[in-house]
Amino acid sequence: MKKIVQIKNKKIGGDNPTYIIAEIGSNHNRDINIAKKMIDEATFSGVDAVKFQTFKAEKLYSKKTPKFSKDEIEPFDLLKSIEMPHKWHKDLFTYTKNKGLHFLSSPFDLEAVDELDKIGIPAFKIASFEIVDHELLKYTAKKGKPMILSTGLANIGEIEEAINVIRSEGNDEIILLHCASMYPSPVEIMNLKAIQTMACTFQIPIGLSDHSLGIHVSLAAVAMGAKVIEKHFTLDRTMPGPDHNFAIQPDELNQLVSDIRDIERAMGTGIKDKSDNEQEMYEKARRSIIALTDIPKGTKITKNKIIIKRPGYGIKPKYIDIIIGRKAKVDIKADHWITWDMI
Repeated sequence: MKKIVQIKNKKIGGDNPTYIIAEIGSNHNRDINIAKKMIDEATFSGVDAVKFQTFKAEKLYSKKTPKFSKDEIEPFDLLKSIEMPHKWHKDLFTYTKNKGLHFLSSPFDLEAVDELDKIGIPAFKIASFEIVDHELLKYTAKKGKPMILSTGLANIGEIEEAINVIRSEGNDEIILLHCASMYPSPVEIMNLKAIQTMACTFQIPIGLSDHSLGIHVSLAAVAMGAKVIEKHFTLDRTMPGPDHNFAIQPDELNQLVSDIRDIERAMGTGIKDKSDNEQEMYEKARRSIIALTDIPKGTKITKNKIIIKRPGYGIKPKYIDIIIGRKAKVDIKADHWITWDMI
């Protein structure tokens, strides 16, 4: 049996509902009112959690790091311009909790781990690029809370190393998120089959941190067995900032949650049979053996006296060779179905 991980009141894995995380990240643009408005929108959509990012540029990037090809400024300067003020933590945690959602944030250094643990964060989300920082993993694991680990850029060996590091601290509450680390991610690099590979390999809940455009890839992931979906979202894709342009807007977030819940209902039990709701169709739209002409009592039933058509109240068509040659016990009117007690 694959492991179930519980984050507060939510069980993740098995047949439990998909755990949906609205990734606010840095899309608050350093305005706490925008952050709260995003929490409001996430609450309305029906997600399970909102997630921020807790970092200090000085601890995340060397000032000498060259800029990425898609960016106009160096990584340090970019991150410095979007880092979330740490004094927001308690306020946003309480605000989120009062809305009935889980407050999550990705720590990028040991100080951030302590700050988030102190306010009572229910689980830790580790970003993909930090999977190789075993010190951060060990320190976070010691807090004894569930850990959601993104795996963008990582191979199976690196994922296994990270899991072993976390488990070495006595923490076995681990969820993995498959991820493609481009922003946005082209669909051809999403490799959703890796979700099934990871689930088979590690026997723990696997989800998707989805940076592709739109919601269709996330929906496909749920159909393929993803137990967690994390999706960047924004109030408006035209807002300034590095993560707005590939994020989904509130109406799309609403649709994502609604569609995921529909997919869950559609998955069923795997038992191939009719549902109770289909009983009327089963009886009236299936075929059975019907009298083609009047068949008086005592008359031998021949092939030219019967027809196979709807409804399905009569003898099943597969028994036609058995009833041919038998006699009618009662008068059978033309176009009436034939039942076993009539012959």
